[in-house]
Amino acid sequence: MKKQQGFTLIELMIVVAVIGVLSAIAIPKYQEYVKKAALGTALASLSAYKTNIEDTIATTGDFTSAADKTFGIGKITFTPGTSSAGSIQATIEEGSAINQTVTLSRDAAGIWSCAHSLSASINITGC
Repeated sequence: MKKQQGFTLIELMIVVAVIGVLSAIAIPKYQEYVKKAALGTALASLSAYKTNIEDTIATTGDFTSAADKTFGIGKITFTPGTSSAGSIQATIEEGSAINQTVTLSRDAAGIWSCAHSLSASINITGC
């Protein structure tokens, strides 16, 4: 009797099919996680500026327009509204989440709200 040496073609094809199915599921999820991480970074950067804006409103009573800023992977844009209201928006300029945005808006009563450009089913912690 001859001893078997290796795998049959069917066994190899089954392994390739299983890897294909797993990667078809995993790659889109991974890309979603990368986008969420990028927007989380943008939200953290915006939160730091939110503190500065609250300090400015407390001392001057005005949501002043600051110069646009950059952070690691994008740009922050300030949009003043009325005297104590306005918004700050972070736009991602590199990576797989390019052109995605996170916006923090402040109303005249001092309440901040958060919005992002990913689908509503994706929850970003803190937003």
